[in-house]
Amino acid sequence: MSTVTEGPPQATAPSGRDRSAAAPLRWSPVELLPAVLVALLGGWLLMPGHGLWFDELFTAEVARLPLGDILTAIATGEGTTSYLAGVPPSYNAPYYLVTYLWTSVPGLGGDTSLRILSLLATAGGLTLITRALTRLAGRGTGVLAGLVLAANPLVLEQSVEARSYGLAVLATGAAALGLVRWLQEPPRGLLLFGLAGAGMGLAHWYAVTVLAAFVAAAVLLRRRRALPVALTGALAALPAVGFVGLAVLNGTGARNAEHLRDTDGRLVALAAEAWAGGRTPLLYLGLGLAVVGAFRAAGARVVGACWVVVPLLLLVATELVRPVYLPRYLLAGLLGLGVLAAAGAMALPRPARIPVGALLLACSLLASAPLADRGPRERADDLVAVLAQAHESGEPIVAADQRSATGLDHYVRTLAPQLRPDVVLPPDDAPPGEDRVWVVRRLLDGEPEPTDDDAILRAAGLRMVDQYDFPAGKTDLVLQLWSR
Repeated sequence: MSTVTEGPPQATAPSGRDRSAAAPLRWSPVELLPAVLVALLGGWLLMPGHGLWFDELFTAEVARLPLGDILTAIATGEGTTSYLAGVPPSYNAPYYLVTYLWTSVPGLGGDTSLRILSLLATAGGLTLITRALTRLAGRGTGVLAGLVLAANPLVLEQSVEARSYGLAVLATGAAALGLVRWLQEPPRGLLLFGLAGAGMGLAHWYAVTVLAAFVAAAVLLRRRRALPVALTGALAALPAVGFVGLAVLNGTGARNAEHLRDTDGRLVALAAEAWAGGRTPLLYLGLGLAVVGAFRAAGARVVGACWVVVPLLLLVATELVRPVYLPRYLLAGLLGLGVLAAAGAMALPRPARIPVGALLLACSLLASAPLADRGPRERADDLVAVLAQAHESGEPIVAADQRSATGLDHYVRTLAPQLRPDVVLPPDDAPPGEDRVWVVRRLLDGEPEPTDDDAILRAAGLRMVDQYDFPAGKTDLVLQLWSR
């Protein structure tokens, strides 16, 4: 494997183990291998063409609105439709603006294009991380880190969903590259670090913890000379702070709080398991190599250790006040674990580097293998296809809850527009004077979610005579036929 050529003595930082001031290697096409790998694996996961699930459907429905409507909903904290009145696009607002621009391009308005946006952003982010680590610690470390992240189960899962995590990976990679450029050739890289740092927080505000980690690394490596990086990092955090403040003012700041859970002090352990896809060989090998990297990896030691430790410490401290844990929210910080593990593998004695690096990559692929058999997260598309065959004109189609309404509304629009005149969306209830009524609802713990529609239909003399089940990974839907 190639190593970084040491720079002149006067350019070397005080620490004998710090090679961050070494002359950077020239770019090589080999550094594109991680992007190619994540594109191939992500493309494989996209091939079944499963329908969107609730979070993705929300993205698709917001992205198609006029820009003025999106901006108004963001500012006021109001929902964009009657059945999503309590779910405005203020949360992750910058992402919806990006998707609006993306879907405005001719030919990119479909569901799959939203997922492709995430995949392309992830591939770009991994390319930038690879380049940053190549400059910092050598091409072997950089390419291995990129490949390990490209095969990581948490990264792969989020790379093919129409949500903001791909953009968070892209911005994090750009900020990492900006930091490394500044370490090696100041003041170059400072503008990139600032712009990308702002993008990190706008893509997902948890990524601000990684921005803090990069600033901490700069301070540890350059001490007082890191003041420009510290000031730039503080300025870069302001847009994310502004959007959090806006969410608090318009009442949407705690909208997703019910999805967060208290870990009872196990946040770090749960985060490591999420990164490894559960208790797999990757968990133990990755953690072991990360420890080696934190102590022995020339060049990447400080940056990698800060990338892992600082975000986790900040989140553990925050958990003393309120729950913060959700695996995908920690994605930007957990990228550092793959970086540090790869650096640890390349810090081993030379004969062990290639075998251990190959084993680390193999364990990552093994941990991601179950994703290949992952079924649909939600099957609103299949449900609408059945409706299109079984429904007769004039029969009401009632969405009984928020989630079923989102899927029904979207796929009637895209797959079966002939059903539109008969669709009844919340807050409207089932019409009582019909002989046959179709009801779409989700299951909670195996039972239909309670709704006023049941009492209305029973009072009208109707009873359920048929039911179609659509089980899935995230949301279980049922289609019921009520008749006299």
